[in-house]
Amino acid sequence: MHIIDYVIFVVYMLAMLGVGIYFFNKNKTAEDFYVSGRNMSSWHIGLSVVATDVGGGFSIGLGGLGFTMGISGSWMLFTGLLGAWLSAVFLIPKVSSLGHKYKFFTFPQIFGHFYNAKVALLAGIISAIGYVGFTSSQVLAGAKLASATIDGLDLQTALIVMGLIAVIYTSIGGLKAVIYTDTIQWLILICGLVFIGIPIAYTAVGGYDAIKATLAPEYLSLTNVKWYQLLNWSVTIIPIWFVGMTLYQRIYASKGEKEAKKAWLIAGVFEWPIMAFMGVILGMLAKVAATKGMFDGITDAATMDSEMGLPILLATILPIGLMGLMLSSYFSAILSTADSCLMAASGNIVTDIISKFSKKELSHKKELQLSQIVTLLVGFFAILLASQMQNVLELMLYSYAFMVSGLFIPVIGALFWKKSHPIAAFWSMLCGGTTTIILIIADNKLPLGIELPENLDANIYGISISLILFVTISLYYNNKKENQNGIQTN
Repeated sequence: MHIIDYVIFVVYMLAMLGVGIYFFNKNKTAEDFYVSGRNMSSWHIGLSVVATDVGGGFSIGLGGLGFTMGISGSWMLFTGLLGAWLSAVFLIPKVSSLGHKYKFFTFPQIFGHFYNAKVALLAGIISAIGYVGFTSSQVLAGAKLASATIDGLDLQTALIVMGLIAVIYTSIGGLKAVIYTDTIQWLILICGLVFIGIPIAYTAVGGYDAIKATLAPEYLSLTNVKWYQLLNWSVTIIPIWFVGMTLYQRIYASKGEKEAKKAWLIAGVFEWPIMAFMGVILGMLAKVAATKGMFDGITDAATMDSEMGLPILLATILPIGLMGLMLSSYFSAILSTADSCLMAASGNIVTDIISKFSKKELSHKKELQLSQIVTLLVGFFAILLASQMQNVLELMLYSYAFMVSGLFIPVIGALFWKKSHPIAAFWSMLCGGTTTIILIIADNKLPLGIELPENLDANIYGISISLILFVTISLYYNNKKENQNGIQTN
């Protein structure tokens, strides 16, 4: 990179830190820190949601899918569109009014309202673990991008630098800083992709004729996807719109139900087709460039890390000045997700875990200070975890799967099934999440030589166990109660 690119990039990073410092002086209470005073508009919320959901992990991950399977990889974010619109219709009408009425900060507080404190505590632990992993995936995405585009910067150093920037401005600025920077970051990213990345990459590889001559025909087909891939994406991504702490925070931060619904509709459209196709097209162009030998030191496109194709492409083709702008665009996406997930994990730990064991109520100032310190510590742990992982999309989907398999069934039951029981919620959460983690670690292999189908995500089995336990235990306790009432009546 040229000195001009470095200057552009550094100015951008300083601007993001400046936003955090600005809102540091605006935050007076934990309500300001976690839910932005509950007065955000639909466009700010909507762009923040899509920036958070697509973000760096999906940006780099989508590039990897485009590199390996072509435009069919865009179907992954179609499940995001479905999730956004389904939650707008079914979830927001119930959650928005509850959040404003009871002044909720977090998603697990819903469990405390419908079930009990014990269930809410377990939900907070599961959500916190999931979002620490998700934060790590974004830091890893940023490090991969930086190490591939900045000469002499190794992956571990990049992890520390990128992670610290996201951690610091999030810790001091809170959700309002996150939402405003998300809006800025998403606009920078979309402009960077539309006006810089795709046009220059398309020209550099030789246009459509070169793409068609270099790639196999299935790369240009929307049917180059297996049924089990669609199932795995659907079961992992659609439910996250019903259990995602970052999403509940934004529902609570909206002015009301109408604004939240509009925000979710905006987010869904931008996820698919807009962001989905941009990501996979850039991945495809990276595959063409790698196959044609345009990358220094890479002679075989089939053996390279598919997620590194996109950042190496940008480093190879972009001229002085534009490289700095494009790099800033992608870091915008990465930071927009990292900061939101960091806020989610921090909120779970402070509100849903620490407060349950605190013997005295904290003042607004003390609660705010505790929130900032916990955010900082969680961020440092996420950086450490990221240093132990290699694949961005894998880490991100594992984190999604853990949360979804534990939390999805109980929250659906709480909102839509009158027979839901707290004991059923507790055990379905514990066993659903545990099943998924065990199967991921064991690679879908069970004792006694039993092997589950490798093509199906472990999350499918986790959700199935959660559903069976939830329904069975709920019905048992409801029948027990009805029998006891019958005996008392007689």
